[in-house]
Amino acid sequence: MTELRNVEADLYRFRERVLVASIVVLVCFLLLAARLVYLQIVRHDDLLEQAENNRTAIVPVVPNRGLILDRNGIVLASNYSAYTLEVTPSKVANLEQTIEELSQVMDISTRDRRRFKKLLEESKNFESLPLRTRLSDEEVAKFAAQRFRFPGVDIKARLFRNYPYGELASHVIGYIGRINQSEKEKIDDSDEQANYRGTDYIGKLGVEQSFEAQLHGSTGVDSMETSAGGRAVRLLASSPAIPGNTVKLSIDIKLQHLIETMFGERRGALVALDPKTGEVLAFVSKPTFDPNLFVDGIDTESWKALNESIDKPLLNRALRGSYPPGSTYKPFMAMAALQTGKRSSTTVINDAGSWMFGGHQFRSHGDRGLGPVDMYASIVKSSNVYYYSLANELGVDTMHDFMKPLGFGQITGIDIQGELRGLLPSQAWKRAYYKKPEQQRWYAGETISLGIGQGYNSFTMLQLAQATATLANNGVKHKPQLVMATQDAMTRIKVPVVAEPPQDLGYTPENVAIVRKAMVGVTQEGTSARVFAGAGYLSGGKTGTAQAVSIGQKERYNAGKMEEHQRDHALYIAFAPAEDPKIAVAVIVENAGFGAAHAAPIARRVFDYWLLGQYPNEQDMAAVKTGQAGAPIGKPRSLAEVPWPPGALAAASAPDKAARATPGAR
Repeated sequence: MTELRNVEADLYRFRERVLVASIVVLVCFLLLAARLVYLQIVRHDDLLEQAENNRTAIVPVVPNRGLILDRNGIVLASNYSAYTLEVTPSKVANLEQTIEELSQVMDISTRDRRRFKKLLEESKNFESLPLRTRLSDEEVAKFAAQRFRFPGVDIKARLFRNYPYGELASHVIGYIGRINQSEKEKIDDSDEQANYRGTDYIGKLGVEQSFEAQLHGSTGVDSMETSAGGRAVRLLASSPAIPGNTVKLSIDIKLQHLIETMFGERRGALVALDPKTGEVLAFVSKPTFDPNLFVDGIDTESWKALNESIDKPLLNRALRGSYPPGSTYKPFMAMAALQTGKRSSTTVINDAGSWMFGGHQFRSHGDRGLGPVDMYASIVKSSNVYYYSLANELGVDTMHDFMKPLGFGQITGIDIQGELRGLLPSQAWKRAYYKKPEQQRWYAGETISLGIGQGYNSFTMLQLAQATATLANNGVKHKPQLVMATQDAMTRIKVPVVAEPPQDLGYTPENVAIVRKAMVGVTQEGTSARVFAGAGYLSGGKTGTAQAVSIGQKERYNAGKMEEHQRDHALYIAFAPAEDPKIAVAVIVENAGFGAAHAAPIARRVFDYWLLGQYPNEQDMAAVKTGQAGAPIGKPRSLAEVPWPPGALAAASAPDKAARATPGAR
């Protein structure tokens, strides 16, 4: 039986299906066209940037850090490039095993492991951390041959800081170290974030920290074409890094070396200033430390040894050490008496060896009386009784108001960070410092010991040196200045650091002359006369001995029965030449005893160097180092006879030639 088909109906259904299919195809083409328009027109710029980023990589170019020079152009801090073996912890499956396997390829010392462990604790695991530094070409080749075995480990070329004279002037120069989290946050919140891309190190102390902006330079950028695997193919564009500026200091590194050598193993500080400009000629803190230890990242044991040492080598004693000034305070007390009119220079006080006040006996030197003394004799012979009575006449607030403009207990504003204020007491200070009413009250007896630089008085050697320089400069005070100039690394143009205008304290010239004459008398017939015998110049000075610990009024000082760290400090302040001072010095030798025996000899050799160009002979140097110096021993050497760099410092910390990478490598 033949089936009858409805051709018209079939044709209608076919046409209907074709129409639907056509509409679907059309819609699909419209969607493709819309997507094409969206990608090619609307998102063109964005996608082009992404494609370019996939094809290229932006690599920061870390600038060479600026040099640090002394006043004569001697390099105190420089740079070198070297290969490092670096590990990215996040890309290493088993860190300990990897380090063990690496140690079979090249030498990895216990110190390297300790330093790496400390860096690991301080850093994030995706950061590349140096395990070994200063690799030789042979070590680089050995690792390259087995590189495939160590995913997450790579060889990089980095710039390293080098301090060629090691511990010399380390507190002034400072050091650089890895950027910690707080420093990173501070950089991220500043306008310098882009400038520190790729930079792992920053100045930590001294000039390295305070002049970081000038020393760091400007980071450059390399645009590299990369393969799909991320390997660099070719350099597309480059914006070179701009090296940091050279910073020129006012210190004389040879003078600095002389002073540090004379201190030997003793603790203390010395600041030498130019009274006419405020330039810092020497800035010594002993003991010192080797800043090269921090360049690669200091290991735990070395840090512990420095941080926990009873001698506190990391403490900048010239900037942050606060001490009672002892008898070096007496010339300033004399100036206060003259300027306030409380005493004339001819007023005579009988020094019977002690002074009674409120039922308490204030002793003089060994309970020996000096007899009648006027102002000149009180400074030359260092009479305590004269200044006990003067302090009582002046009162604590008058002393405070006179000493404050001299800089005692004040921030001097020197151009490195971390300065300690010290303490210049007053009644207002005591009320603010103490909480209990009975502690806030100022007792008259507390004033007496202030007159001889004891009691609450506590100042830095920088403050004492500034006050001495001001007195030597007829009452005109300059702000201490460590940096003389900066030099642009590209243009070589030097830019002097503009000093602040000096401050005239308004002292009567006759009064200044009286005190300065008495200080000259100290070196001619007083407590430091033996030390300055035969000097080829005239100088003024004042010895001082300050208590490190309090001793009761009924007790007698006996150094032999005290721990070494409890013995008195030796101090000396001085200026020279007396008629036209070109240098002023404040020095302290901790726990050494009498200033005339231990501090004044150092000042004498400083003046010999600065004014006469003379260096102590070896016998004299040894005597000063051991605190046995009196008058000069033998004929001093001329500077031409002294080798430089000093043999003991002959760049012992400088890297080996084999450890250097190609100059300019990154």
